[in-house]
Amino acid sequence: MQIFAGSSRGIFKLDGGACEQVHDARGVREIVQIDEHLFAGTRHGLLRASLRGDDWALCGLADYEVWQVRKAADGRLFATTQPAGLFVSEDVGVSWREIESFAGAPEAAAWCVPIEPPLPGQARALVLDPGNAARMWVGVEVGGIMATEDAGQSWQLTLPGDNPDLHMMWSHPENTDVLFASTGYGRLDGIAEMVEGNAGVFRSDDGGKSWQYKWHGITPRYSRPMCIDPRSPYCLTVAAAPTAFSHYKQERGAGAALFRSDDGGESWRNLGDADHVSSRANFHGLACDPESAGGVLVGTDSGEVWRVDADAHWQLCAEGLPSVLAIGAV
Repeated sequence: MQIFAGSSRGIFKLDGGACEQVHDARGVREIVQIDEHLFAGTRHGLLRASLRGDDWALCGLADYEVWQVRKAADGRLFATTQPAGLFVSEDVGVSWREIESFAGAPEAAAWCVPIEPPLPGQARALVLDPGNAARMWVGVEVGGIMATEDAGQSWQLTLPGDNPDLHMMWSHPENTDVLFASTGYGRLDGIAEMVEGNAGVFRSDDGGKSWQYKWHGITPRYSRPMCIDPRSPYCLTVAAAPTAFSHYKQERGAGAALFRSDDGGESWRNLGDADHVSSRANFHGLACDPESAGGVLVGTDSGEVWRVDADAHWQLCAEGLPSVLAIGAV
């Protein structure tokens, strides 16, 4: 297995204990395999490489920060960006066109990241229905979830628990109507009160039309990275921290934690070992481990990459990297 770490200052390849930088892209938000290619969403566009992962080249969207890339049932690729946009490619990423109905939706005028000064909203999360190419969901920070069932001709906005601060979304591997969303405290007019219910994980059983809060009794609440294992029992793993700005350089560290649910969010357990029950480093990169059912690969803001198995055993794979924002494995 090759592990790729996307960082604040480049892409690194971990192979057999060795670690080398293979591209100097900044702000790498995702590394994903689609068929015979790797794609990396970066601060300045989308990169593509062979499965070797040492021949990265820009393939479009250079004026955008690219967050996620997914393949639809009809073979087309879709990508989400900041400023919040949705793009489609019909030639495996060689060229892209914008789905103008998404950014042109009436709700889009209010999307933003509510800091000072405000930043443009970002379409962070993308879920496609593997059986229906016309059906998709896009999560916007801060804006909510935009859903379409007619390939973008029309869109419907939903807010899980009235929360527009969407971070990650995944669908259940056996039922696309079951969706999971991780959320934070951001609101279009500022920051919500940091109490239970205002941030955490939500679940929908009806394709995003209604949502239930599944983070009762869990702290910290600010949930961001998330992944779901494609193998039974379809473990859902989520990383959380006290706030959006939790960081290893703080006096007491980030206070982050990694949680897993084996029952669709009904119950959770902390995956920390002695050093990670409340982790000094924050977790930004997160991906399923293809060699370990229920296992995950985790990247930290202190430049570490870890393998965590289903029994919460932690193995250090790399250290001394820039802040690790994304993990991919081939």
